[in-house]
Parts: sequence; structure tokens; C-alpha cells
Amino acid sequence: MITDPTRAIEWMIGLGEVRFLGCEDGPAGEAVIVIETAADREGCRDCGTVARSKDRHDVTLVDLPLFGRRARTVWRKRRWFCPDPDCPRGSWTECDEAIAAARQVLTSRAARWATEQVGRHGRSVSEVAGELGCDWHTVNDAVVAYGEALLSADTERIGTVSALGLDETLMVRVGTYRTQRFTTQLVDVRAGRLLDVVPGRDSNGATAWLASQGDEFCAAIDYVTIDLSGPYRKVAEEQLPHATLVADPFHVTKLANTKLDECRRRTQQDVLGHRGRKDDPLYRCRRLLTKAKERLDEQGAEKLAGLLRAGDPRGDVGTLYTAKEAVREIYSHADEPIALEWVTQLADDLQDADYPVEARSLGRTLMRWRHAIVAWHRAKVTNGPTESMNNLIKRIKRVAFGLVSFRNYRIRALLYAGKPNWSLLGTVSPR
Repeated sequence: MITDPTRAIEWMIGLGEVRFLGCEDGPAGEAVIVIETAADREGCRDCGTVARSKDRHDVTLVDLPLFGRRARTVWRKRRWFCPDPDCPRGSWTECDEAIAAARQVLTSRAARWATEQVGRHGRSVSEVAGELGCDWHTVNDAVVAYGEALLSADTERIGTVSALGLDETLMVRVGTYRTQRFTTQLVDVRAGRLLDVVPGRDSNGATAWLASQGDEFCAAIDYVTIDLSGPYRKVAEEQLPHATLVADPFHVTKLANTKLDECRRRTQQDVLGHRGRKDDPLYRCRRLLTKAKERLDEQGAEKLAGLLRAGDPRGDVGTLYTAKEAVREIYSHADEPIALEWVTQLADDLQDADYPVEARSLGRTLMRWRHAIVAWHRAKVTNGPTESMNNLIKRIKRVAFGLVSFRNYRIRALLYAGKPNWSLLGTVSPR
């Protein structure tokens, strides 16, 4: 048990080997604690000669709240100089990462606490800054610095990936014309872990990231699941030619529903010459068209049939509705060869010249992607985990009221959705 009052205060300060010099009330009512390091000697970093103390200057650091009060730690830093006239070092300021990392305004413990609050728990930077009583940039700089150090130190975070998911999300709109900037998320869909975020939604960023991971990492990937994206397909074909490409079932069905809705809106204009209004038959059945056929009760099926008879004289919408249900039927087949035969025949039938333009477009897409579509029957992986990572990233964006800097965006996303080993945070320091 510590009974000496001064030693007890040094123990409560908890910043390693320091001396307690005094305390006072700050100008804004915060608690101010003045300390210095306990070391009285230091060797020159270049020649090893015992350095001499040149002068001191006070550095004020933002610390964790003390007994419910905002706190500041004033570190009375020594400035050393080398007495050897031939040494090029000259003078330098002492450093102690147990107190604060270089170029950081927060103490190390406050910076690590802020990093965990913002990165792990998804709190806003301004909220944490308000709790510490400091500027937004002070906390954000610490979160980015310690976040990057944590992600670099956690060499086992990515590990071996057998199924990779790719998807894009909107990062920010910038400029007078609200230009959209997208990012691509790379996700381990089996582990549900965000691996990394790269700028853009073309093939360049993801291709470069995979190349940087090395041949061994790429060779372990058996499946790549994507929405029906040409650039992401290019990534898989060029960088992972051995992997099986899997088209996400949700996006395949969504494509069929999109073509159905395009046909409904075109027919509405052709028949009535205006957009849908609440009493128009095709407008009234727009929700029924998107429902699965087996989910319609007898009354709903009769209502849909009646509205199609009234608003779809050529039968185009009915054709697309049947095609949509046929696309859904792909996933009811348990056998991959049968599913491939089904989707190939369906795609060929839909390209008939007598069918609506939307049906022919759907048929061409199904034909191009038929092998990736039926690969789901073997892989049983989807882009669902990738979409869930997008949702987590959007939550971070909402908390932050938008993020403009890609560096901030990436670090915040990886800390929140990348599942880093948070036990390493106490061992890292920013460089």
C-alpha cells in the first residue's frame, strides 16, 4: 500500500515514471496537473555521449476527465543537447510515448480511449471532443493515427479468405454539381469482415489491392461474389482467374423486377400518354407485380389479373411478370446442371423478337451471366455480408454527418466493420 501522498498522486496519474510537480484550476475550470519525467540523464541518440539539459518548455496535453472534470496534463519537457562538438545531433526534445506520442495533443491513454470510442463504438468525433473539452481535429488526428497503427499491427486481421465479396457504396457528393465519389468494399463473406476500402468503383482499385496481398492470398480465394458489375467481373477474371464467379441471387432477381417496372412504366405511357396516377390500372398493380407469385392470395391474384387485363392490352407487362417469376425459379432447382439448362433456355426464349424490349434485354444479361448465376448452387455464398458492411459504413457516415476525406472514411470504416484485434491498441504508437 502506498502511503506517501506525492507517490500516491503519481500512482493515480498513471503515466509511467513521472514526478508530480503540482496542480491547479485551469482558466475554464479544468483540472491541470503538472508533471516531468523521472529520468535525469539521457544519452545522445547519435554518439551515445551523456547529454546535458539545455532548457525546459511546458507542453499542455488533453487528458481523460479527472473525477468528472475535464483534465489537462502539463508536461514540463526537457530539451537536451550533446556536448560533443563533433556530433551532428545538436539538441532534441525528450520523448516518452507512455505520456504522449510525437505530434499528438492528446495523452497516449486519452488518444487510445478516443480511438476505441470512435472506431469501436461508432461515436462521433465531435461528441468525444466535447467530452474531453478539445477541438474536433485534435481527436480526429489521434483516431486516424492510432487507428492506422492498430490496423498495421494486426497482421492476422485479414487472414485466409476463401470467398471474397465486392460491392460499391457512395462516399460523398462534392462540388457545385454534386459529383458522386464511390468506394469499393472488399469483404470476407464467410467471416463477415470488411477487409479494406479502395477509392472508386472501377476495376483499378480492387485489382491493385489484390495484387498487393500476394499470390498466396489470391490462390486461397475459391469464390468471388458480386452484383452484376462489369468492372468487378474484370477484377475476378484478371486477378483471380482460378476462382469461381458468383452472381448474387438478390441482384439477379432485382434485375428482373427492374425490367418488369421499366416495362410497366413504358406501357403506361404508350396506353395513356402520361405517368402513373392513382386510378390507373398499371399504377394500382405496381406493388402486386413485385410480390412473389406464391405470396399472393386468391384475392390478390384476381386483382392483379384484372388490372393487367385493363391496363396491359398487348400483354407486355404480363410477359415480364412471367419472366420475373421464371428468374426466381432458377433458385428452386437443387442441381446445378439443371439450373444451367433452365437459365440458358430462359435467356434464349426471352431474346425472341416478338417479346418486349425489356424482356430481350433481360435475356441478353442472363445469357452473359448464366455461369455466374448458377455457380450459387455450388458455392452457396452471396453478397449479403458485403451489403451488411455497406450498412455499417453508412451508419458511420450518418453519425459523422458525412465524410469527405477518404483517409478518414477508410480508417473509420475499418475500425468499425473490419474487426481489428482491439487488445493490441494498448501496445501500438503512431509513427
